[in-house]
Amino acid sequence: MILSDPEWQAVVLSLKVSSIAVLFSLPFGILTAWILVRCQFPGKSLLDSIIHLPLVLPPVVVGYLLLMGLGRRGVIGQYLYDWFGFSFAFSWRGAALASAVIAFPLMVRAIRLALEAVDLRLEQAARTLGAGRWRVFFTITLPLTLPGIIVGTVLAFARSLGEFGATITFVSNIPQETRTLPLAMFTLIETPGAEGAAARLCVIAIALALLSLLISEWLARWGRKRMGA
Repeated sequence: MILSDPEWQAVVLSLKVSSIAVLFSLPFGILTAWILVRCQFPGKSLLDSIIHLPLVLPPVVVGYLLLMGLGRRGVIGQYLYDWFGFSFAFSWRGAALASAVIAFPLMVRAIRLALEAVDLRLEQAARTLGAGRWRVFFTITLPLTLPGIIVGTVLAFARSLGEFGATITFVSNIPQETRTLPLAMFTLIETPGAEGAAARLCVIAIALALLSLLISEWLARWGRKRMGA
């Protein structure tokens, strides 16, 4: 399968955006899942609902909220631009942010399920033997949660690859800057005579998504086997 330069650019940009989205959201995903599992506080149910809101909201709504908040003239974005000359809107960084927001609930959900399965008695035993809170987390909790972290990471990556609505609303469809794989397909579908190119990108999108899911399943099994499950 031979791809044109614009098609390759869309594929490479999608991989770049998805990787960065997952890399930067993973620490927050682990922290959020830990808070939801280990902490009790007023408004916890509301926080849980807000975190999972991108799963049920139309992606265009998420993109619009990002634009209003972090656009160049947004509530927060105007200060980022005026003070630091930095803007998420109409750049690949904004595409990564939109992908991270959309995929974040999937990541948190997988990690949360793994955390809930960790036996608290193991952590308590380590604390009674003198281990500090952070040492318990990094030597017991985190390794036991590893299969869930792996699954959440790969699922978030796969979801980021397919993100369309929030991305096009927040950062538009700019060639070589924000035109990821789904946006490139949309452009080709709207272009007369470009059906073949759209079909090629469709095949690549399916292959990448399927590969991500297979890797997720394999890594999860590997993690469980390593943990002795």
